[in-house]
Amino acid sequence: KNFAEQKKFNEGFLINEIFKLNNVGIVSANDSILINNNPTKLKEFVKNNYEIEFQENLITKISYRPFDKKYIYYDIKLIERSREKLMKHFIYGDNVGINWIRPMSSQYNFSLFISKYITDQCSAGNKSAGAGISYIAPLYLYPDKKINFHDSDDLSRIPNLDFKIVSHIAEKLCLTFTAEKETSPNSFAPIDILDYIYAVLHSPAYREKFKEFLKIDFPRVPYPKDKDTFWQLVKLGGEIRQIHLMESATVEKYITQYPVDGDNVVRKIRFVSYVYDPILPDENGVLNYPDYLGAVYINDTQYFADVPTSAWEFFIGGYQPAQKWLKDRKDRTLEFDDILHYQKIIVALKETGRLMKEIDTIDWM
Repeated sequence: KNFAEQKKFNEGFLINEIFKLNNVGIVSANDSILINNNPTKLKEFVKNNYEIEFQENLITKISYRPFDKKYIYYDIKLIERSREKLMKHFIYGDNVGINWIRPMSSQYNFSLFISKYITDQCSAGNKSAGAGISYIAPLYLYPDKKINFHDSDDLSRIPNLDFKIVSHIAEKLCLTFTAEKETSPNSFAPIDILDYIYAVLHSPAYREKFKEFLKIDFPRVPYPKDKDTFWQLVKLGGEIRQIHLMESATVEKYITQYPVDGDNVVRKIRFVSYVYDPILPDENGVLNYPDYLGAVYINDTQYFADVPTSAWEFFIGGYQPAQKWLKDRKDRTLEFDDILHYQKIIVALKETGRLMKEIDTIDWM
């Protein structure tokens, strides 16, 4: 291994230190019953397989795989590893958390994702393939109480951050840290720190420079160089975060088509490349390099048209989301919302690649 950059790498802060509470995602040990795409079917499966008093309020959302939100019957007595002490902070109120992978094999690279819900242990990486276990760290911590799903009480919350590290960032940037986002131009909040980290860890140059260390340790994040580069990275990290959460209007600007009517059943999935996309600069002057376009067939006649190869082959951890999402729905009928969601995934993957390149145009390392 090349340890020439070890001193530089060690100058940053560890992601599992700045987010004081963190852990791997849950393990249900019975996904086929306790997790489902449809809450009605989930209820049916649980009632048919367990002799329990079913509680409607124990159904909640789970980030199961990248871009794949499902429903889980979150009964801590049925789930093998519920990680209740951490996951309750996604249940008590509005939250968001960084979901990162620590590779289990040197052939895989570090990766990360984002979530607003409780997460599965493989939500951002395929453990069985050696790509790594998915860790999750909530941005905020809510007051302790017995789990009461979908409670609308206005609960106070505190940042899940190490204030020694935060104070060092504040001093370096000459900014005031606030527990919640404010409009003051001289302040920064927990979400800004998360977005800064999300941008840095999506940098291809960072991942390449420190790839040997990212395979053997938790990622370290360089302290911000200065105020200007900090805010530039916060902006880009925020854009990627919103795209990954499907909260950005960008993902609704579809670049694909679904032109053929049929039964919409996912049978045999294949990608057929057919046209070449030219090099064109975007609005910021960043070149979009050539990208083959193709059709993603879900059966013999129906397909998603104009899918960029870069999106089809894009990896998040051990997954290629554009492929994994469809494979997990084999022999199922895609509903209208499913068809729209898949097209949003393609936009999100394409945009992620573009924004990752843009991060490396900033002189921040």
